[in-house]
Amino acid sequence: MLEIGWYFQQFNWGSVLDIFLVALTFYLILRLIRRTQAEQLLRGAVVLVIVMVLAANLLPLRAFGWLVDNGLPALLVSIPVILQPELRRALERLGRTVGGTGASLTTATRELSTADIVEEITAACDLLSQRHHGALIVLERSTGLEEMIESGVRLDSRVTMELLVTIFFPNTALHDGAVIVRRGRIVAASCVLPLADGTIEDRQMGLRHRASLGVTEGTDAIAVVVSEETGMISVARNGRMTRGLEVKELLADLREIFPPARPPSLSGLFRDVRDRVGDVLGDESA
Repeated sequence: MLEIGWYFQQFNWGSVLDIFLVALTFYLILRLIRRTQAEQLLRGAVVLVIVMVLAANLLPLRAFGWLVDNGLPALLVSIPVILQPELRRALERLGRTVGGTGASLTTATRELSTADIVEEITAACDLLSQRHHGALIVLERSTGLEEMIESGVRLDSRVTMELLVTIFFPNTALHDGAVIVRRGRIVAASCVLPLADGTIEDRQMGLRHRASLGVTEGTDAIAVVVSEETGMISVARNGRMTRGLEVKELLADLREIFPPARPPSLSGLFRDVRDRVGDVLGDESA
C-alpha cells in the first residue's frame, strides 16, 4: 500500500502528458500498418515476445532466460527493418497530408449486401468469360492488401457488373491489373500483385493466374480469374487454384466463402462503428 501511495504522490500533469504521448505513439504505429500484411507479422511478433518474456520470468530456466535477455533487443531492432516498406509509405502519406494534397474519396452511397456483391461479381465473370476478356478480381478478407491497393488507381465504388465489365474491357486504361474489393466496395483497379513463387507447369496459365496464386499465397484473400485466351473461370485460394468453373459453381463457391450477413447484434454493431471510425481516420490521413 505504501508503494502505491508513493506512485500516486509522484503522479502529476507531466505524467499524464507522458502517458498520452506513449499511447499516441503506439496508436500511430498501429495505424501505419493497419490493413497491410505487416499487421499479421506484428501480431505474431507481439505474441512471441510476450510468451518468451513470461516463460523466462515465471519458469526457472536460466539458459532460456539468458537467450531472451540477449535476443530480445535484436528482435526489437529487426522489426523496423522488416516493416520498412510500410513505414516509408506512411511517411509519404504524412508528407502529402501536410502539403494539403490529401482528399477523401468516401461517398455516401447505399451499401450492397454480401449476396448482391457475390451475384454482381459472378454476373460480371460470366459476361467477361463469354467475351474472352481477361479479368482478375481480388476479394480482401482479414489480411490487409493496402500496399497492393496503393499500386493501383483508387476508385471507392460500388461493386456492379457493369463497372467490372467496363474496367476489364480490352485496351481501357484500367484493364491491365487487378481489381481489389474491400468490404463490398471496389477500392482500386489496375493494381499490381506479387507473382507466385513456385514454377507453374501449365503453360495456359499466364500472368493473371500467377498473380492470383501469388496474392493468395501470402494472404487469405480470394482471387477470381477469367482467362483471356480460353474464357475459363478460375478461383485461387490459399495458393491453390480451382480451374474450369461453371458460373453456378463460381456462385456457389463465393456464397460458401462469403455467407450472407447474420442478423445484427450488439457486438456486430460495435464492430461496424469501430470499422467506420477507422475508415474515417484512415481517409483523413491518406
